[in-house]
Amino acid sequence: IARHTFATTITLSNGVPIETVSKLLGHSKITTTQIYAKVIERKVSEDMERLEQRF
Repeated sequence: IARHTFATTITLSNGVPIETVSKLLGHSKITTTQIYAKVIERKVSEDMERLEQRF
């Protein structure tokens, strides 16, 4: 549970790239990290807002 919480709540939802999270968790393949990568609606919305501001 702690690894999942760290990966999703602490890192990914705060903008840490999945590649960095993968290294922090000691995964050799990004696909292993993707198991932890829940897509949070709030995060998707924030990412789209950030993209919109760039254009």
